[in-house]
Amino acid sequence: MLDRYEATLSGLARKSRLRTLGPRSGLDFASNDYLGLARSKRLAEAVAAALAAGTPVGATGSRLLRGNDPEHEALEAKAADFFGAERALFFGGGYVANFAVLTTLPQKGDLIVLDKLIHASAHEGARAGRAEVTEAAHNDADAVNDAIRAWRTRGGTGRAWIVVESLYSMDGDRAPLDGLIEVADRHDAFLYVDEAHATGVYGPDGRGLAHDLEGRDNVVVLHTCGKALGASGALVTAPEVLCNYLVNRCRPFIYATAPSPLMAVAAATALDIVADEPDRRERLARLVALADKRAEDLGLPARGSQILPIIVGDNTRAMALAEALQSHGFDVRGIRPPTVPEGTARLRISLTLNVDKADVSALFDTLAETWERTP
Repeated sequence: MLDRYEATLSGLARKSRLRTLGPRSGLDFASNDYLGLARSKRLAEAVAAALAAGTPVGATGSRLLRGNDPEHEALEAKAADFFGAERALFFGGGYVANFAVLTTLPQKGDLIVLDKLIHASAHEGARAGRAEVTEAAHNDADAVNDAIRAWRTRGGTGRAWIVVESLYSMDGDRAPLDGLIEVADRHDAFLYVDEAHATGVYGPDGRGLAHDLEGRDNVVVLHTCGKALGASGALVTAPEVLCNYLVNRCRPFIYATAPSPLMAVAAATALDIVADEPDRRERLARLVALADKRAEDLGLPARGSQILPIIVGDNTRAMALAEALQSHGFDVRGIRPPTVPEGTARLRISLTLNVDKADVSALFDTLAETWERTP
């Protein structure tokens, strides 16, 4: 009965693609806690105060069935104001939010154009929905334009949805948002921007790379709370009519138990922290500049962001390099297909305020040594 599952796992192991769960240990070069807020004293105190004041741990039901707590509504109001949108909706996480939006808002007869390297959750949501789906070359606004034009030529009459990340999770590069919004306007299309790795880190007060697009009728944005904001959950910001539509038609919103009200408190506090403490972004920027310089010294490309991929290519070598760095006390993880394209296995170095400049320099010293020794 279990043979086919064993066979699949054995095949993954032969390809050096078998995944296992490991403990958290060593210096943090793997997490998405970019601003070091997950262990922030201010965040912890806000949650403790809410708990002491009677805020429940669990929501106890969906938002439509007694699970709609004042903390959820307070967070959504704060987020809409903070990001400059008409309304915000709080979901349990970024994956479910992407899936929820893309299975609900694009309609039958519409077209979803996905950037080729966008999150798996966007791919899953798009393909589970009712719209036609196509992919465009990574970070290529002209390719998006061509995809929409080709669809119209074939008789497409609905709306087009352009779906991108503002900062890509595995490559650390930025989407050409100026070019993409021009394409969206030209075709009377929607632009959906996943700000997962930009929220809190970029833009005025940490409002993200799409901050100047929020509030437009044809823009929907996802802000995750479990990365730079140090909490969990996700916020979808959009025109009010689209949020109302999600409340009425989005099955992952309607039927899921609401996120913990305590996480709503944590996320709301995190928005205050990123606005009040710009030095966190400044310190992170200095770490990024140092890491880029050290990467270039090794002949590796800089990325200009807190996500620095070191492309290795071979799965086995990528994992061996990661294990070598881990043995020296650096928590760096190897990333393999299908998370990244075949032949691009890599080390994903994530820069956070959980380390300092000395730690970054030590990591690259060790990387230089292990790179030469690891076949």
